[in-house]
Amino acid sequence: MKNQLKKIDWINTLFITTTPILAGLACYYHFSIEGASIAPWVIFTIFYFLTGFSITAGYHRLFSHRAYKARAPIRLFFLIFGAGAFQNSALKWSTDHRRHHNKVDTDEDPYNAKRGFWYSHVGWIFFKEEDKYRGKFSSDLANDPLVMWQHKYYLPLAVFTGIILPALLGALFSSPIGGLAIAGLARVVFVHHCTFFINSLCHIVGKRTYNNDNTARDSAILAFFTYGEGYHNFHHKFQTDYRNGIRWYQFDPTKWVIYTMKKIGLAANLKKTSPQEILKARLLADEVRTTLISPNFAESMEELRVKVEQASKKFQMIRIEYKKLKREFKREFEGQREETLKELKLKMKLAKLDFKTSYARWRLLVNHPHIAVPGF
Repeated sequence: MKNQLKKIDWINTLFITTTPILAGLACYYHFSIEGASIAPWVIFTIFYFLTGFSITAGYHRLFSHRAYKARAPIRLFFLIFGAGAFQNSALKWSTDHRRHHNKVDTDEDPYNAKRGFWYSHVGWIFFKEEDKYRGKFSSDLANDPLVMWQHKYYLPLAVFTGIILPALLGALFSSPIGGLAIAGLARVVFVHHCTFFINSLCHIVGKRTYNNDNTARDSAILAFFTYGEGYHNFHHKFQTDYRNGIRWYQFDPTKWVIYTMKKIGLAANLKKTSPQEILKARLLADEVRTTLISPNFAESMEELRVKVEQASKKFQMIRIEYKKLKREFKREFEGQREETLKELKLKMKLAKLDFKTSYARWRLLVNHPHIAVPGF
């Protein structure tokens, strides 16, 4: 028993357990004394997004994975408001997160999902870090002056940005207690659990679309609660991609924030995985799952998978050639240009049709492995 108690990080434990209680009491006092008003909720919403995106777009995709580059003012902004989320410094958070990816689902994983929902969600925070990891950080982050500045002054930055500033803004609108209670304490609790879902539920709920080797899963529903981080299986497979939701319709506001920053010159070098690599990963994941259920289809699946990959590659190559020629042809070759582009466009349509047909057969085999695939 004594040994177990020695392992508990009492500061973290008290903070995580008492913050919801303090938030509840402060909100009750605010509603009792000042009544309901809209200003604290407006400040809550602003700080919810500022601190949340500072974790997902900043701590996570920028500092942990180097999925893009950002100008110094943006990096400083993420470090200041990321501190206000009360999830430790970017140096510590990102170092832990890289270990999570490198050692996922093992005892070396800081928030190992195989130890259960509560452990991966919040339980791991209650325990002291092992001695072998204490004070050891990723070298690139340790050599970053801004990251080290935030690490040094993390606590005062967190208290000012996360608690004092919301209270001051509340006072500006005649509700200091409301600013403290709702935009400060309650917002900290809410952002905590929204981002903690990435470590817990995103390893339990959803589909393993691109990778069967770990517990990470894709969930459109969880994307709404995690600033777009719900497409977590994709992220674990392609962790340096600045996107989690790769389709235009997939809810990934963090991706949209990063893309908008690029458009206005505040971010650059956004990393994207090629469509061919994404398709290949998805097909292999499908194949592994299906052959486990129906081993007799292993040979057929491998052959059809190769056909789908080849059809996709051919379509992508023709499309690239078409776009290149469309840009490069000069006006003096207008007649030749139109003829060549028309021919390439026809080839592109045929290649796309071949890919769609092959992929439709693939989906039929994956969804109904007991049915023979027509024409194959």
